[in-house]
Amino acid sequence: MAFDSLRSNKVRATLTMLGIIIGVGAVITMTAIGQGAKKAVTDQIATLGTNLLTIYPGATFGGGVSSGAGGSNKLTENDAEAIKKLSSISAVAPIASAQVQVVAANANWSTRATGTTPEYLTVKNWKVTSGNNFLQSDVRAARKVCLIGKTVALQLFPDGRDPVGATVRIKKLPFTIIGVLDEKGTNSFGVDQDDIILAPLYTVQKKLLGITFLNVIIASAVSDQQNDQAVADITATLRQMHRLLPSDENDFQVRSQVELASAAAQNANTLTSLLSNAAIISLLVGGIGIMNIMLVTVTERTREIGVRKSLGAKRRDILTQFLTEAMALSLIGGIIGILFGLGASWFISKSNGWTLFISPTATGLSFAAAAVIGIFFGFYPAQKAARMNPVEALRYE
Repeated sequence: MAFDSLRSNKVRATLTMLGIIIGVGAVITMTAIGQGAKKAVTDQIATLGTNLLTIYPGATFGGGVSSGAGGSNKLTENDAEAIKKLSSISAVAPIASAQVQVVAANANWSTRATGTTPEYLTVKNWKVTSGNNFLQSDVRAARKVCLIGKTVALQLFPDGRDPVGATVRIKKLPFTIIGVLDEKGTNSFGVDQDDIILAPLYTVQKKLLGITFLNVIIASAVSDQQNDQAVADITATLRQMHRLLPSDENDFQVRSQVELASAAAQNANTLTSLLSNAAIISLLVGGIGIMNIMLVTVTERTREIGVRKSLGAKRRDILTQFLTEAMALSLIGGIIGILFGLGASWFISKSNGWTLFISPTATGLSFAAAAVIGIFFGFYPAQKAARMNPVEALRYE
């Protein structure tokens, strides 16, 4: 009887279910968006290197104005060597870098030249797709060799040929390309990681920049569990190397990739929670819509209720009939909402290039919530129908 009633008022039933459909679909979609975004950010952070620790020189002050992190030249190769000896550190790479113009035949490109050691690729978890990495002997001899990222290769060699063995000019100095780096893409800060040239540290320091200090040092902790210990060890070592008194502030900064990943995950979880709460409000609004329509239905069918009661129907029979009708509205809306949510999640994930993530828990809970809402908001109209006086109901016009 409940389903017959819904079929006789298809348009009204569909509009009534719309709130539940949107609410359930929104819960599933918002959860999928939040988790998909979280996974995308986590994957991007992972491309920066496993257990990556970054050491920046501290700020300088002039006229009361701070230059910000990296503003001083306090980091040296001796600092990098001291960090390398720590038991909590697996690899270290000193870095001296600058923006340069690179020329190859008739093509040229502005990119960042990074002077470093062979361990850079280990710390960054980076591979070479063509050619080879340079050696420590290349660093000591300050040889003019380099590795280039995919973006640089595409800009300087648009014909698609293998750049290995070709010569490029950086600040009028000829460099031989000995390798091409694997593609990493854009990181979580929107920076193209493939727009880079790697060269031996002393080559960049002495022949391109004319400096002896480092811009930054990167290191890799032995494991996730030792990440905090690695940060503490680096801090203690550099304070000793820089001869800082206990009352002196650090003239460097140590930033952990794990902290960045944790902050990103926390932000994603907060966003997911906010979006899901908004979707839950849609479910409640849908429940109120069901109650309103059921009250209208009870009023319209007052004479029917009077006839059924006069023929022997009990209160629980009338209550069950209208409660079943409210439940049917809610559950059908919940099923359609799940299908809508799955479709919307798939479309949004594909549009953003994210991994599709459907939470079985969110799906189950949203459907259960739809059922509970049907019972909760349908109970008052059903109870009102069950309590009607059959004589008054038969007289109703």
